[in-house]
Amino acid sequence: MALAAGVLTGGAAGAAWWFEDARRLRRALKRVLKLRPEVEAVDPFSGRAAGLDFETEAVAVLWDRGGSGLVYRLDELDGAELIVDGAVAARVRRGEARRALDALSPNAERVTLRLIFADPRWPEFELDLWEPRSVARPRAGTPEDAVKAGRKWLTHVEAVFRRPVREQEAEGQEGSGD
Repeated sequence: MALAAGVLTGGAAGAAWWFEDARRLRRALKRVLKLRPEVEAVDPFSGRAAGLDFETEAVAVLWDRGGSGLVYRLDELDGAELIVDGAVAARVRRGEARRALDALSPNAERVTLRLIFADPRWPEFELDLWEPRSVARPRAGTPEDAVKAGRKWLTHVEAVFRRPVREQEAEGQEGSGD
């Protein structure tokens, strides 16, 4: 009887661990990008996640606890903003000068990452990196950690914009004027 109770308890704990929202969102990102993303952001409270992968040259955004989402090519990414307490604290946009982050905001109430895409139907995706409910989240870190994570995303997006144009893209653009 004790052995059966132990197996049942272990199985329930394993299932709870496997189906935990953040873990499920990370598995969904890996599934849609075909690899583990180099950069990821997960908000288990709203069931949203975003991942950036340089090998597949894709950005994935998920919502509905990973049940719905979109995968974009890196060239469809137009920008990213880090919003701290309702104000844009830093911004990177294709073709514009970067608006650098001035302060890490250790006492921020809300930190949001906004990704901007060249898609008229779904032009933006917002993901909370820190919000009031984050305090209850185990190992959630601090608002300052969330701002640092957002800054890391902006740095990666800026690196995407600074990459040299690939040869195939350049050839396609040259031939399109005929």
